[in-house]
Amino acid sequence: MPALVIALLVLGSCCASLGTVLLKLGATGRTELLAFINPQIIGGLALYSLGAVFWIYGLSRQSLTSVYPFTVLSFVIVYAVGIFGLGEIPSRSAGFGVVLILAGLYLVTRNAA
Repeated sequence: MPALVIALLVLGSCCASLGTVLLKLGATGRTELLAFINPQIIGGLALYSLGAVFWIYGLSRQSLTSVYPFTVLSFVIVYAVGIFGLGEIPSRSAGFGVVLILAGLYLVTRNAA
């Protein structure tokens, strides 16, 4: 897989992940419908949409089975932001699961066309 496509897929995962975190921050504690219209929600939607543009580019250049495994990066990035940015404390087994996910991504994509 070309380095440019990989870079854009990683960037797409980062955008989608950070967008998800902003959606979480913008939604926390809100109960009224209009309260969900706030800068964090709008920024989260914008980042998530930008991530989708990068995914679409990757899909236009590579097979679905080559591109789709990169979606697991979003899980790992959100998990890391939860730990390092929001102070959440994971279990040891959850950390091991993240390592397995990254190993799986490597195995699935190392010979991707």
